[in-house]
Amino acid sequence: MTAPALLAGIAATAAAVRRYRTRIARAPELVYRETPLLAHVRARCAALTEPYRPPWWSANRHLQLALLAWRDARTPPLRYDETERLTLPDGGTVSLDWLGLEDPPATPLVVVLPTICGDGQSMRRTVRAFRRRLGWRVVVCNRRGHGALPLTAPRVSTLGATADVRAQLARIRARLPAAPLYAVGVSAGSGLLVRYLGEEGLRAPLAAAVAYCPGYDTTRAFHRVHRCYDRYLLGAVRRYFLERHAATLAMHPGWDAAMRSRTIGELHDRQHPFAGFATAEEYHAHTNPMRVADAVGVPLLILNAADDPVCTRANVEEHRGLFGRVPESLLVLTERGSHCAFFEGHWRPRSWAHRLIAEYFTAVHDWTPGAAPSSAATAPASRSAG
Repeated sequence: MTAPALLAGIAATAAAVRRYRTRIARAPELVYRETPLLAHVRARCAALTEPYRPPWWSANRHLQLALLAWRDARTPPLRYDETERLTLPDGGTVSLDWLGLEDPPATPLVVVLPTICGDGQSMRRTVRAFRRRLGWRVVVCNRRGHGALPLTAPRVSTLGATADVRAQLARIRARLPAAPLYAVGVSAGSGLLVRYLGEEGLRAPLAAAVAYCPGYDTTRAFHRVHRCYDRYLLGAVRRYFLERHAATLAMHPGWDAAMRSRTIGELHDRQHPFAGFATAEEYHAHTNPMRVADAVGVPLLILNAADDPVCTRANVEEHRGLFGRVPESLLVLTERGSHCAFFEGHWRPRSWAHRLIAEYFTAVHDWTPGAAPSSAATAPASRSAG
């Protein structure tokens, strides 16, 4: 190699390193209204104050999603302690996948609400991460028609139903009355979680919750999905719900219109008959989390990436004001991370989001009202919304 070529290589490498450090490896933006609890959380959560460092070879949003798919495919199946089925008043069936049933009765528990086509097995990497990082019980709330569940009543929705979540949480609380409950909603599961929290307000039996890559206003979010992922989601949802449960749903008046949908947004708008509503407007009024989000009464962390091609940044920007209105709410917005990927580390990538969520729950669980935040904490790069 000639000297000029060597110098050019060194200069290019230096430029790439500089770009990574200044434009890619950046601390998340925090939007919140200051409270003693959030001061404590920021002092205890290193992930909130330090740069999020995605792999240099997988910082791009599409590469992050490719890595996510590869890691999920290579993760072995998870053997849960028990899968408990619940029959609902209308004959519908949901289930609970339990892990850590032998833990002491007062051990905290993380409730996981899965993705749009998710279940206990598709969430296995997330469940394992929470179990390993926190040492707490984990239970996955499987929605109607998800996983191996039969669709035993002709009622289904990609967003799920808050009445079903109430039944699942009531069963969890009945089995473990002394266990503090925390919840994570992943992607579409985050919409269901926030809708439930808004409907329940201060009655919600949760100590804290995390909405992981939410879309916020579901009347708009499904219409903003990146074109390539829109096609993928449309096919996946059509197969997962409509075709797989055709024996139950095909005679429904909304079947033909739903099957003709050309985008995931159209399918979302046209599924209202399956969810028991006469019109799309009525369906949105009873499922859109933003209709009730201001009433959330428990600490809530919302995590989004600005480069998310599924739940896009436009959704986040429209609702920044939420974090000035809802007490103990915190938006964590990263520049990179894509959709539910957030890998960090260059040689053995792991989920930065799982680390953040574990740190957040630990901090909230350790919080003593009236206590001052740790004086050893460094000041975060943050912006207050109030």
